[in-house]
Amino acid sequence: MTEAAIIAERYLAIWNEADAERRRALIAEAWTEHCSYIDPMMRADNREQIHALVTAAHDRFPGFRFTLISDGDRHGDNLRFSWGFGPVDAEPLIKGTDFAILEGDRLRSVHGFIDQLPAAA
Repeated sequence: MTEAAIIAERYLAIWNEADAERRRALIAEAWTEHCSYIDPMMRADNREQIHALVTAAHDRFPGFRFTLISDGDRHGDNLRFSWGFGPVDAEPLIKGTDFAILEGDRLRSVHGFIDQLPAAA
């Protein structure tokens, strides 16, 4: 597994962690003290807000998980990777690509983009 994939997997593990205290610990390990997250639907400007976003995703989509669908690329302090989100053991319903700025191997900021949404019923 590449260094980029390891960082991306560690990031997705946060989104998949159901236990709130374990998730807080993972966030503290993976994100810098001053950090931010933004995508088309959400924004967070610190670790606690990131935790709140992940908690909201768990509440809204019980039984869904994130999976890494690309190995990711790293260039200096820039990281790019693609992910899927959907029910466990099923094809992802939502797919996206995230771009991150790193400090060493820790996340300073993540910008998320949605690549695929399910068709409206």
